[in-house]
Amino acid sequence: MEVGAEGFAQRLPRLSRRIRRAAFVALDTEFTGLYSVFPKNNEPSLFDSPVERYLKARQSVQRFTVTQLGLSIFSKENSNKYVVHSYNFFLFPSTLGVKDVEFTLSASSIQFLSHYGFDYNKFLKDGIPYMNEVQEKILRQRLLAGSWKVHSAADRDVLKKAIDEVTCWIAEAEEEDTMILQDLSVCHMLEIQLVLRQALQNVWTEPLGYKKLMVKKVNPQHRELLENSSYDHCQKELIILFARGFTNLFWILVRAKKPLVGHNMLMDLMHLHEKFYKPLPESYEEFKSNIHNLFPVLIDTKTVTKFMQKKYMFPRTSTLSEVYAVLCSSSLNPDDPPWPVIALASDCSRYAEKKSPHEAGYDAFLCGSVLLMSAHLLLCRSTEEAVEADPSFSQYLTVLAEHMNKVNFIRGGVKSINFSGEDAPCCHPPLLVVHVRGWPGLNERQIYQEFKGLCRFDVRRLSKNQFILLSNKYKQLVLRDYKHHPQLQVSVYRHWRHNPRVNCLLQVSGIVALWSLLAFVLGRAPS
Repeated sequence: MEVGAEGFAQRLPRLSRRIRRAAFVALDTEFTGLYSVFPKNNEPSLFDSPVERYLKARQSVQRFTVTQLGLSIFSKENSNKYVVHSYNFFLFPSTLGVKDVEFTLSASSIQFLSHYGFDYNKFLKDGIPYMNEVQEKILRQRLLAGSWKVHSAADRDVLKKAIDEVTCWIAEAEEEDTMILQDLSVCHMLEIQLVLRQALQNVWTEPLGYKKLMVKKVNPQHRELLENSSYDHCQKELIILFARGFTNLFWILVRAKKPLVGHNMLMDLMHLHEKFYKPLPESYEEFKSNIHNLFPVLIDTKTVTKFMQKKYMFPRTSTLSEVYAVLCSSSLNPDDPPWPVIALASDCSRYAEKKSPHEAGYDAFLCGSVLLMSAHLLLCRSTEEAVEADPSFSQYLTVLAEHMNKVNFIRGGVKSINFSGEDAPCCHPPLLVVHVRGWPGLNERQIYQEFKGLCRFDVRRLSKNQFILLSNKYKQLVLRDYKHHPQLQVSVYRHWRHNPRVNCLLQVSGIVALWSLLAFVLGRAPS
């Protein structure tokens, strides 16, 4: 089910009820970009510690925005069956009264989403507004002071046209006369009401169904009565409620405290924090603590399936859709009992008929399905005793306990980030060191180009003539082929031998020892 700004408020109560009744909620997000190329050297690297990766990703999250958020709500029905309500929410930053929001587009990300049929018109024209706590505070202050602004030039054109129509009409209108403004978006309807009421003391405004706004000429006493009534659609709290948009659903998720499931979900969590809660803090530990308070139970299916690949010879896969396809194969499906029936609700049945990869709602559905099938497989293999025909979701959570709150860390010094405790110490594969001779001005990019045909290395300069190479696994032929290379000599990195500081310390110690020996010898010589 696709949800935009026009129908979001009406669906919110039903969404709230479904989330409260859910066993768990799966989430996926699509962005206008993944990793920013600014500043330089901001790309993820195998050398990264969790803190370094967080600081890099934080800069990217601040530059890019969320285009689409997918939620799949999994509810346990009778007889080992889960019913799924899957939603695509198109999002667009709130422009109502807050500081104008700027965001960046990555050309490769835009092409990627376009290739999979992403509708940018819905994103731009019908995106649900949202704001974080800092932006909400600014809006409240401006509404209180009557100093809010309209930032969009297109919005200003719509407002000017509406104001011109009303001012021309009101000059000739009698008291209690009305006029109707047509074809207004939800956001425009609210902005026009605020502008008209602020500019004209003898008008009253009221929404009239879909895209229509009634404007009525009234006397000041009548207007004062209407403003103090509970039916005023421009009460400050109602304006805030509209401007918060999707943030209202975010807080429903937070209060429900349901397990939140994702796949490689670090960037998803960072965008949730930045866009709907608070700007991302500089402190990595503060970010972890905030997320754990918001969502006490996180399950990353990438972490779970990596464990299954290692322990149960689960086929190696690289994408979520591949994991789903492997799990759906008959060879893995336990016979007794078979894994749960996963049924899409009647109003969300499109995904049962058509694959929609990289559509947020579809990927959220795959993610939740992978969780259920993986948990069932782990439960069946965790005991030699027979598993009951209708396992409860709490039984699944028990076998998933060691993976809870551990979010996959892509190509870095640790396997996962632990949101409920300390991260494991960084542990890198063996390093290689490249010693350069007779090739002045060589840089990291040129070293990368030289070795990329052999293996995927990350490169970091060690000294003027030395570079470190790091890979998840390197081939021995790198050492063999470059052992006697005239310009690039490759060897295994030894800390005591290659670290510049240790080298410097050893040289200084050698000099000190030499002078001490010389002084000793000269001191013993006869005068």
